Amino acid sequence: MYPDFSLSIQYAVAAPLLPRWRLRRWVGRALAQALAAPDPRAGQPVALTLRLVDADEGRSLNAAWRQRDYATNVLTFEYGADPSGLISGDIVLCLPVLEREAAEQGKPLLHHAAHLTTHGVLHALGYDHIEAQEAELMEALETAILAAQGIPDPYCASDAG
Repeated sequence: MYPDFSLSIQYAVAAPLLPRWRLRRWVGRALAQALAAPDPRAGQPVALTLRLVDADEGRSLNAAWRQRDYATNVLTFEYGADPSGLISGDIVLCLPVLEREAAEQGKPLLHHAAHLTTHGVLHALGYDHIEAQEAELMEALETAILAAQGIPDPYCASDAG
């Protein structure tokens, strides 16, 4: 069962393999598993914006917000919960970077896109991977969410294809 969520999807670049229904399904599944009981946020509504961009916009955003002069695969802006309990965030996927990485890693683009969408959703919920213990928890949750969709472990090179 999906939690109560709203999702706005913005296409700044053509992405025929990533229609709204597919992105919404990935986001919903990530939210359902991440916000399952006993998570204290279970039942809280979520509002996310997912924007697909080109390399120029991806580079510009990464430079402006992270002071890194290159396009990265996913950027997430976590806003936390407002006084009413609404959890919100913005997720930016850079499609050319996703395509390049999928090819370099020998993964289907849809698997890589599902992984990075899930990764962005978890960041929007407050998950992080700065500390080793946080990274382990986040990666395990990502792997479980993807496995429930028949997508191999993105962190295991032997399961990449």
